[in-house]
Amino acid sequence: MDKRIRVAVAVLVAAMLTGCVQGLGGGSYTREEARREQNVRMGTVESVREVQIEGTRTIIGPAAGAVVGGIAGSTVGGGHGSDIAAVLGAVAGGVAGQAIEQGATRRTGVEITIKLDSGALLAIVQEADETFKPGERVRILSDGITSRVTH
Repeated sequence: MDKRIRVAVAVLVAAMLTGCVQGLGGGSYTREEARREQNVRMGTVESVREVQIEGTRTIIGPAAGAVVGGIAGSTVGGGHGSDIAAVLGAVAGGVAGQAIEQGATRRTGVEITIKLDSGALLAIVQEADETFKPGERVRILSDGITSRVTH
């Protein structure tokens, strides 16, 4: 049983960590964004500040943690005590699974403040997949919902 628990933990954690992570950088596009027309504006970077982009909160982390915790808890004791341990293990596993998911999907980002050629100021937060410096000329691509900054 111990080996099966370890295998279950490994499979569930791997699925949890890779299943729902979407890139938030300037060079990352979803399938729906491909081949969609975007407006392009030009501007100059005014300032850049490092920020943290929260991790995702889906049902995958808590569910995987609850399953693993429940299985692990059920191996403790016998009879009615095993049932109680399984429930407690599932609750603790769910809480731990959510924390693991959020931590694993948290990203370092940048808040880029840009002065557009029109004179307007705007700020965009995106994953730090490119380096931006004050004074640099950049392009801002926007489809009305999503905006990104690129060189």
